[in-house]
Amino acid sequence: MSTRRQARECSLQMLYTVDNCRMPDTDIYECFDECFPQGEPYKEFAVKIFKGVRENADKIDALIEQYAKNWEIERMAAVDRNIIRLAAYEIMAMPETPINVIIDEAVEISKKYSTKDSSKFVNGILDKMKAARNGN
Repeated sequence: MSTRRQARECSLQMLYTVDNCRMPDTDIYECFDECFPQGEPYKEFAVKIFKGVRENADKIDALIEQYAKNWEIERMAAVDRNIIRLAAYEIMAMPETPINVIIDEAVEISKKYSTKDSSKFVNGILDKMKAARNGN
């Protein structure tokens, strides 16, 4: 598994914990810092994505709701919602990462952590964001 994939999965776990446990971000850092093996190369990227999503949460959620027709963000499965959030942040803030890579990673992570139909749901919303970013 690539270090970027590990980072994305770790970020998902951090976001999921915040979302479900209403834990303060500082407690999340402490908790996950203990879980990160020392010197892991993905740690910095994982924290960067997590912080980016948390700092831009309102903007990201509004963007998701714009493309998730007939879906309120709070009604989405927590795992799916947070996978889409982290991918949306990367789409918005990391133009150096090819958008197809971001979407493929999100789809693969959804296959691992969510239901059998989640990958289609995640892919559908992120494809709409891709089309909008590309001006289609």
